[in-house]
Amino acid sequence: MVTGGSGFIACYCMIVLLNKGYKVKATLRSLKKAELVKEMLKEGGVTSFEDLSFAEADLQNEASWEKAAEGCQYVIHTASPTPNTDAKTEEDFVIPARNGVLFVMRAAKKAGVKRVVLTSAFGAVSYGTLKDTPYTEDDWTVLNDTVFPYQRSKTISEKAAWEFIQNEGAGMELSVVNPTTVMGPVLSNDYAHSIQIIKQMLNGEMRGCPKLITGYVDVRDVADLHFRALTMPEASGQRFIAVAGEALSMLDVANILRKNLGHVAHKVPKKELPNWIIRVISVFNPKIKMITPHLGLIKRASNEKAKKILNWKPRSAEEAIVDAAESLIKFNQV
Repeated sequence: MVTGGSGFIACYCMIVLLNKGYKVKATLRSLKKAELVKEMLKEGGVTSFEDLSFAEADLQNEASWEKAAEGCQYVIHTASPTPNTDAKTEEDFVIPARNGVLFVMRAAKKAGVKRVVLTSAFGAVSYGTLKDTPYTEDDWTVLNDTVFPYQRSKTISEKAAWEFIQNEGAGMELSVVNPTTVMGPVLSNDYAHSIQIIKQMLNGEMRGCPKLITGYVDVRDVADLHFRALTMPEASGQRFIAVAGEALSMLDVANILRKNLGHVAHKVPKKELPNWIIRVISVFNPKIKMITPHLGLIKRASNEKAKKILNWKPRSAEEAIVDAAESLIKFNQV
């Protein structure tokens, strides 16, 4: 079972699983999205849907998960409220995220599932703290006033999953993947919130770059890491940060686009904006407000654990960024 089946990471996880001969049940809030999911999977190279089925399940309805999990041996749980949803308050993010994790864990346990892989986030690792060295899987977000509802929801829901395994898991295994900023080729004109950065740079919406420095990773490598976390014995009971390598500034990302895309990137910003300008804009723009606590901070992350334990080999952040941009152009998004 892959939850949140229409999501960016979920689709790529399904592409890996179907290509390797697994039977996949994708959960959707509404089965009306089933055809869109098939189109996206086709775009990603899937040629047969014989091993794919769909189940309707909602993060706010526990009974729907019991039915969906029936007959499944493994679960990849990607479904969670994302920053581009209608969620406004902390409760809108945290409650569905935490309840969703517990609904899925309980349903998985009842169905006799062997292992759950939870898609958490770097947001559960690196917020509310400052570090000079790269963040590792031993780090956890400290839930203070600087942590916004999305990162808070990822932290609380991941901790709920580990607590469930400890207290009620009784033989069921858990692995967690914590992706940094996810890039890579989109599969349709419905795509992840992280890709908006590239879209805004290419279409001229972003006039200057905020001083944000963080890690990037390709969605294809995130899916590969989920598969390794699902199937390798060494992954049980572990969390893994998904990051390609060195942290990049937003200006680095802009420079990568200009270097690789030529004239298409003529609207991409060429300068960084002072932090005070971003703070002024944030008064009128809630999405900008989300980034203000992180201005000027360097969020480095280590991928050593995934490489060492699971033999994970991610492609470069540059390739992930350029492929994201080229796919947006292909789907007439810029």
